[in-house]
Amino acid sequence: MSFSKTVVINCAGVGSRLGLGITKALIELEGKPLIAWQLQMLEKVEDVRVVVGYQAEQVIEQVLKIRKNVTFVFNHNYLTTGTAASLSLGSRHAKGMIISLDGDLLIHPDDFQSFLDSNEEGIGYCEPTTEDPVLVNIEHSGLKESVTKFSRDNGNYEWSGLVQVDATKLKSGTRHVYEVLEKFLPLNAVPIRCQEIDTPSDYDAAIMWVRNNLVTRKVHA
Repeated sequence: MSFSKTVVINCAGVGSRLGLGITKALIELEGKPLIAWQLQMLEKVEDVRVVVGYQAEQVIEQVLKIRKNVTFVFNHNYLTTGTAASLSLGSRHAKGMIISLDGDLLIHPDDFQSFLDSNEEGIGYCEPTTEDPVLVNIEHSGLKESVTKFSRDNGNYEWSGLVQVDATKLKSGTRHVYEVLEKFLPLNAVPIRCQEIDTPSDYDAAIMWVRNNLVTRKVHA
């Protein structure tokens, strides 16, 4: 197992649709900020980069309470750019595979570990759970599944926001990550258990998701 790859957590955005006045990386879920649940999965990953913008000082302070060996990258244009810009900044000078993890995404640790263990590019997909999903079209060839298209209108599954891809493919981007990935399709499709947080109803669902998938898992571990 190799952990030489880079994990980029993109949490520069304002998260205005949630309406809580704080960046989503800092919202509390069962007594811990969201980013703490994410960092808990990354204890054995050496190269972790956190892209910050809105409330950068608070995010940095929280992250440093959990681990010191983190690279912080600033997206100073967070008000006018999207996640793709943060990911492009965070992946600079990285070699090999990048795992991109949105700052509003909870992932089952076992499924995230599968990405860490894999040396293949892949896109994480899930059952639709959010109010405004980016959907994916998936084609099957034997035992292999591939994402062939992103769409706002048509698709049986939702793109989770989790992707593992070669760093050279992430040199430029300003808006959405899926727009950067489109020209490289098809890519491996990987089913994952996750919960994204965009709206107040997503937040309520995330609290239950953490209780059922992370807190309960820890108790039984």
